[in-house]
Amino acid sequence: MDVHTLEKLQFGHVRSSLADCCACTLGKGLARQLEPARKVSAVRGWFEQVRQMERAFDEIAVPPLGGVHDIRAHVRDASQPAGLEPHDLCRISETLIATSNICRWLVSLPEDLPLIHKIGERIGDFGAVGQQINRAIDERGLIRDDASKKLLNIRRSIDHQREEIRRIYSRILRKTEVLRILQYPNTTMRGSRTVLPLKTEYRGRLKGIVHSSSDTGSTLFIEPAGVVEANNSIVSLKESERKEIARILAELSYLVHQNEKEIFRTLEAVAVIDLIAGKVRYKKSRKAVCPEIPDNYHLVLHQARHPVLLDLAREDENKTVVPIDVRLGDDFDLLIITGPNTGGKTVTLKTIGLISLMAQCGIPIPAGAGSKVPLYQRIHIDVGDEQSIEQSLSTFSSHLSNILKTLREAKKNSLVLLDELGSGTDPDEGAAIGRAIIDELAGIGCSGVVTTHLSALKSIAFGNDRIDNGSVEFDPKTLRPTYHLRLGEPGNSNALIIAQRLGMPKKMVKRAKGYLSKRGKAINKVIAATLDSRRQAERARLEANDSMLSAEQQRIHYMQEVRKLEEERTAQYQWYEWVNSIKPNQEVYVRKFETTAKVVRLNLQRQTAIVSSGAVEMEVHLNELVQPEKAPDSD
Repeated sequence: MDVHTLEKLQFGHVRSSLADCCACTLGKGLARQLEPARKVSAVRGWFEQVRQMERAFDEIAVPPLGGVHDIRAHVRDASQPAGLEPHDLCRISETLIATSNICRWLVSLPEDLPLIHKIGERIGDFGAVGQQINRAIDERGLIRDDASKKLLNIRRSIDHQREEIRRIYSRILRKTEVLRILQYPNTTMRGSRTVLPLKTEYRGRLKGIVHSSSDTGSTLFIEPAGVVEANNSIVSLKESERKEIARILAELSYLVHQNEKEIFRTLEAVAVIDLIAGKVRYKKSRKAVCPEIPDNYHLVLHQARHPVLLDLAREDENKTVVPIDVRLGDDFDLLIITGPNTGGKTVTLKTIGLISLMAQCGIPIPAGAGSKVPLYQRIHIDVGDEQSIEQSLSTFSSHLSNILKTLREAKKNSLVLLDELGSGTDPDEGAAIGRAIIDELAGIGCSGVVTTHLSALKSIAFGNDRIDNGSVEFDPKTLRPTYHLRLGEPGNSNALIIAQRLGMPKKMVKRAKGYLSKRGKAINKVIAATLDSRRQAERARLEANDSMLSAEQQRIHYMQEVRKLEEERTAQYQWYEWVNSIKPNQEVYVRKFETTAKVVRLNLQRQTAIVSSGAVEMEVHLNELVQPEKAPDSD
């Protein structure tokens, strides 16, 4: 799909909203890179992944993705001679330990979620690697004393030498003659050396090495002779410590490098798990559905809402989104929508386009059950600023150039969306050009939606059974659009109604009606004559669809109940098998007392068991016995 179409339909907003529903950086990154697919089997598979993940949400738990980071750059750097820094290894460790949690979650899932299990097969359990890093580096990114036996001995020696220095200084600072020649009675640091602040005028009174002086020159920082050897030892030990830490980091980095391919494969699979989980959260938060993906190009949307407007309404309680029912490709291919300005024509057109893009990415759509979205091989769109008052010739030329490009590229498997066709020029010429464009689209046989203000384009549908009219409703009492879409009914600009309600004298309204063209009057008569029958036909279609949806929902509910009963029956059978295999002294969990106990003996005829807990024996019904690993607190 070309960038122009994605931008005009605001697909970037949907990708960002989906990314916000993901739990970690990996999934968010995938969400922001989603591209529409054209392969039916792939898209159906993506929606089945969402359905299976939703079952996992509802029956088990959400995927435990806490602690997962995008560590790919760090893993690549592990092969470098310098190795990794402690903080980098900490981040890797946290992520690798998180893979253990994901593996346990996958094991807990029902077996009849094959698509989730298939992704899970690529996730390795690197908890042991993460724990090995943790044993060497703490959560602050500091190397632990016991990261190696050698490091522990070095640090103990450093502590010993530091204690020796403290003892030496303690003896020195207890001497009155020394305190008298110091600027202040405490030690201080110069570089890595512990020194005393000697007054300059007493130079030579204290034996030792002068390391530096104060900015004013009044103080000399001297290391007493008795401390030099201990400080030298610390410096040497510190160098040994640095080398040992470097060896430990290199060893841990190499451990990560050894597992690089498996870690990358795991991260890719975790990203997919997070993306699917994000789609489930998006679905639940927007009351969206996974649409059917038909083999043909029949589009059916029930109660569809524009995704961007829906997000705005979720943030503002005062805003609402009016849902629409629309179809294409079944009894007609092209829909011409007319009606008042700002009445929702453009929103309808964009809703169809954006929802089609979402479906092709496997993203649940904000629509009702029974919705169907085909995979169009290309979506073409030409949409301008529907709020503009004046349009220049250059704007008209630009739109016409886009439309002509669309006509050259569109195929039968395309979806074409043209907004305000014929506007920006003389109405008669605009209508003539618009009609020629619609005729060309009809000849191509593609699906399409055209919005227009031009009444002359309404009549096209009466001469071609693959073209139909639609309109956005207008309330003449409030002089406001209702934003409801009606299929089979062309709309009116309602200019005369608005003028009359705003106070235009009746004689002026009558005179204005007389100026309407004969062709326009004839079209309105045809519309009026067929309006009742079209409305009845649409009502009948909606009722039939509702009946089919209700039957399908009942079928799904029945299948869910059957599956639930099968699971209960299997669990009961497994329990019977286990009870019959219980031996004396075998450990069991007793629900009644919420504790484990040992079986003394069973009485299968009476369906009871004698169990002991400590020195206490008690009789319980067999139904109270549970396998210890299936006890409520077994996790």
